Amino acid sequence: MRIDIHGQQIEITAALRQYVETKMQRLERHFDPAFDVRVTLAVEKNRHHAEANVNIGGRTLHADSDGQDMYAAIDLLTDKLDRMLVKHKEKLVDHHRGESLARNSVG
Repeated sequence: MRIDIHGQQIEITAALRQYVETKMQRLERHFDPAFDVRVTLAVEKNRHHAEANVNIGGRTLHADSDGQDMYAAIDLLTDKLDRMLVKHKEKLVDHHRGESLARNSVG
């Protein structure tokens, strides 16, 4: 997995980069093939915003979150991406099973 981290109106410190990479590592357990994650962190007044685009299998999944601090925003973002990847994986698996079940019930 390749992770690109960018900041808008915020400097990406080593600690912040380490935290994002650690949190994003848990996404690897859902898919074996390599995929790319682009994370953008932004601060606007008192709003801490984190968003990510995950490119996997020709598809792009997008998630964003806001938090009281940047670490909370990253946690929420990771949770959303985790749920999205699980749902994406279930669609891939159930799609083929659903076709075979539909054919068997008709015939």
